[in-house]
Amino acid sequence: MSISALPTSVTTRLSLFPGGERLLEEHAAELPQKNDLCGAFWGTLALRTVGYAATPTGGVLDQDAVAVEAGSTLPLVSHTEELPAGEQGRDDYRLEFPKLAEGHLSGTAVSGVIRAVDVLSDGGLEAIPISGPFETNDVREIFRCFRAAATPGVVTLNVGTRYLWGAAADERRLGAYLETGDSTHGPAPDWDVGHFVGAAGTIEGEGGELVLIADTYPSLGPSGLHLQPVECVAAALRRPDILGDGGVVLFLPPAAAADVREALTTAGLTVELWDNGSLDGANGG
Repeated sequence: MSISALPTSVTTRLSLFPGGERLLEEHAAELPQKNDLCGAFWGTLALRTVGYAATPTGGVLDQDAVAVEAGSTLPLVSHTEELPAGEQGRDDYRLEFPKLAEGHLSGTAVSGVIRAVDVLSDGGLEAIPISGPFETNDVREIFRCFRAAATPGVVTLNVGTRYLWGAAADERRLGAYLETGDSTHGPAPDWDVGHFVGAAGTIEGEGGELVLIADTYPSLGPSGLHLQPVECVAAALRRPDILGDGGVVLFLPPAAAADVREALTTAGLTVELWDNGSLDGANGG
């Protein structure tokens, strides 16, 4: 497992979320995302992590299948220059997708990801969208509610990458943060986009809490895994000054989702969709 490439002095305290081990296996096998399909990448992993291996009709379950159901769109002109350093992009699409002249609107809407997972699981996997608030303790509460379900699922975060630490934070910085809780001394961010990532677990220290982020490009940490202060994750979810809002989607079996929804609402979280700035091509935009 690629976690072994992260600093062991830190990861010995790692607590994965329910379903975390399977998620990391599926994540490693699927990397990297196809261009503009980060939302579909995470819809695919949500389905596979809980055991779906094919579509309800027996078809291939992959990023393309999810993207079609989600109404994903591509830019008319490629913007691979916006990718993290060292990434060339991936355009081996199996299916055809609409292309937009307004490239900043391309990608996958949150509503589309949720619809695709519902359709491709035949209702067997439920999405809980959370639109805020995203102060640090709110993010901790979301993770606590997800853990309390004690059922394999997936936590997907729609973030602004400019608010995250660079993925190559070293052992010294990570250890210092866990001890002090001071998140202001991390490496500069790797890139600057609105983006879907996954959260696979957390590491608690005396002063701070790190979140294990599973990203969509292998250059972002060892095999696409990096550790982020929970304060930075909260800021990335708020994502001020970025087109569209941020948010969280928890994917869980329906029986567990009902209790988690209630717990989130009781804790003051807003359980509703948000607009992440991408058009929903299957729902009229």
